[in-house]
Amino acid sequence: MKASLLFALALAACAPAIAAEPATAAPDRAAMAAPVERFEVGSMLVARHGQRGRPLVLIPGLGSGPWAWKDAIREYSGDYTVYVVTLPGFDGRPAVAGAGFDSARDALKQLIATRKLDKPVLIGHSMGGALALAVASQLPDQVGGVVAVDGLPIFPTMENLPQERRLMMAQGAKAQLASLTVPVFAAQQQMYMRQIGSADTAMADQLATLSARSDPGAVSEYMGEVLALDLRPALPAIKAPVLVLAPFYAPDAAKSGLTPQAKAAYYKSLMAGTPKVEVVPVEGARHFVMFDQPRQVSDAIGRFLKSL
Repeated sequence: MKASLLFALALAACAPAIAAEPATAAPDRAAMAAPVERFEVGSMLVARHGQRGRPLVLIPGLGSGPWAWKDAIREYSGDYTVYVVTLPGFDGRPAVAGAGFDSARDALKQLIATRKLDKPVLIGHSMGGALALAVASQLPDQVGGVVAVDGLPIFPTMENLPQERRLMMAQGAKAQLASLTVPVFAAQQQMYMRQIGSADTAMADQLATLSARSDPGAVSEYMGEVLALDLRPALPAIKAPVLVLAPFYAPDAAKSGLTPQAKAAYYKSLMAGTPKVEVVPVEGARHFVMFDQPRQVSDAIGRFLKSL
């Protein structure tokens, strides 16, 4: 099974640094429409786009910022009220001591409560998908739907490891990433994006430039927590429908003989116990699915939203 973002970063931390090419400006990826409002919830920054329709909460993944959801913001802010969050330490935001997965989950719950969001749909990528599942399991009557874009309740390939083994691996990966200097972190981001992040080299380099704006220490803290995470016991508590998008890139799967259907079945096995779950494979995409196959992702999310 292809490694996801977090595992790839762990491997990158152990590998020799590659020489980073000159940073490529990426205005097409970084430029964002101005939000209607910006505010903070705890240490989490929130930008609101649109002011009518059902609330959508967009949660970027590890080391990502609102740029990860640029297309979704543009597409949905006319018919929905879109809240996009940035976690401390990510996308140029200062790191905050003690911030981590649990505090991010609690800040999302606080956002729903303080803004009185009515049955919001939580849409998360990677770690953001895990956060969406965590919130939905703790607020089963208040969340209206969950979309997890290559985000799962447990790190893939680690589901059968004893907890002690997962904790040991998490601590090791955390320590390795925390030791990276900013230039080495940027080089590792480029390596990751080219190998795992995107199927398009030019796009991978643009995404690497953006993700390198995050703080390596903050990334290591979150990564250690997520590698040790297992939300599977909480999945039966989720009442809202859940859509999981599973990227599939044939060249990566050629050696193993994995098919899109087999990968979707594997993801569904990790979601076992979720009352209402659908797993949809997205072919021609690596981990940053919404950049490799934006139309497939938009169509799948659009169908899901209309079904709620």
